[in-house]
Amino acid sequence: MQRMVSTIPTREAVTETQTPAGVAERLKRWIASELGYWAILVFGKTVRWEVEGWENHRAIENAGKRAIYTCWHDRIFLATYFWRNRGIVVMTSLNKDGEYIAGVIRRFGYGAARGSSSRGGRRALVEMIQELRRNNDVGFTIDGPRGPRYVAKPGAAWIASKTGHAIFPFHISPEKKWALSSWDHFQIPKPFTRARVLMAPPIYVTTDASGPELEAAHQQLQRVLDDLRERGDSAWKGEKNR
Repeated sequence: MQRMVSTIPTREAVTETQTPAGVAERLKRWIASELGYWAILVFGKTVRWEVEGWENHRAIENAGKRAIYTCWHDRIFLATYFWRNRGIVVMTSLNKDGEYIAGVIRRFGYGAARGSSSRGGRRALVEMIQELRRNNDVGFTIDGPRGPRYVAKPGAAWIASKTGHAIFPFHISPEKKWALSSWDHFQIPKPFTRARVLMAPPIYVTTDASGPELEAAHQQLQRVLDDLRERGDSAWKGEKNR
């Protein structure tokens, strides 16, 4: 006699998404992603952009290289809008915040490599190397996902050494903004504000660079991003004092 197999799923077989709590969580993420998408789209359309350094971006293209975009975590809002629809693959963390961010940026034409410096990072770095080899640009919020604020992590320099492609530091400074109470003081631009976009010359790293060479490139990136932030943010303060 053939043995009958129960079709009743075990507790282990019931996934999070099949439970009421799982459905509620998915709904919450969807609502958050929708709100984030429309906020960035609507506010981004009102911004008056002032851009300095486009020639540095073109220099990467003219060299036949791909760009490894790097900026600070608190500038995600405006960076997402400014660089939209370019197919840039961005590293996002595996936590709930990363899931929310991935849901938003995909709607703006980005890809998402899931991982961070604290979890799943090596897998995400390998995925980004593969994307560069497929002729896709990649991007980092270089002090994310949890800081310390304005302290660059080494992933961009490591990827540059493995691929020969260019680290491209940039910074966006809105004149008028709200700053949240999060670890990074996440910035949301006020409608119709001006925003200054500063693009630095590309940074190249020797293929399979030694430890000291990688550290030198990493420190160079830190200095460049610090300089861009100082110039961009202080410029608006200078205008107000005139």
